[in-house]
Amino acid sequence: MTSRIEHRLSEMGLTLPTPPTPIANFVPFQRHGQVIYLAGQVNEWNGTVPFVGKLGREFDIAAGQEAARLCALNLLACLRMACGGDLNKVQRCLSVRGFVNCDPEFEFVPTVINGASDLFVAVLGAAGLHARTAVGVASLPRRAAVEVDAVFEIV
Repeated sequence: MTSRIEHRLSEMGLTLPTPPTPIANFVPFQRHGQVIYLAGQVNEWNGTVPFVGKLGREFDIAAGQEAARLCALNLLACLRMACGGDLNKVQRCLSVRGFVNCDPEFEFVPTVINGASDLFVAVLGAAGLHARTAVGVASLPRRAAVEVDAVFEIV
């Protein structure tokens, strides 16, 4: 049975990737009661990182938003795993933190992370609205352009 989230993604022409395998000593998620803490995901798509480099140098805002959207899709894939395969258990997105690999002068970090935030709102409606942090950084794992983590409430 397809979840409402996967149905909405399908309407948008999107699918979830295979959840990425952690590249260091951590797990993709931790559950504490009804809260799922998702580990940061870079802009990977089924094993490849299509956006390698810095925003403001190799990539513009639109490419950064696409990279952030890929991060969000990876997060949803890991969230599905955390929910035992049933995304219908998802109640709402509580928090998102976004990290953008960028030049020090790049001032559009929040706009880039909108790529992830907008996807969560598109698939969850009002339940996708969340608190958020967006930070520009000097580097990210695998030289990815963007990394995002999130916290969700489930039933």
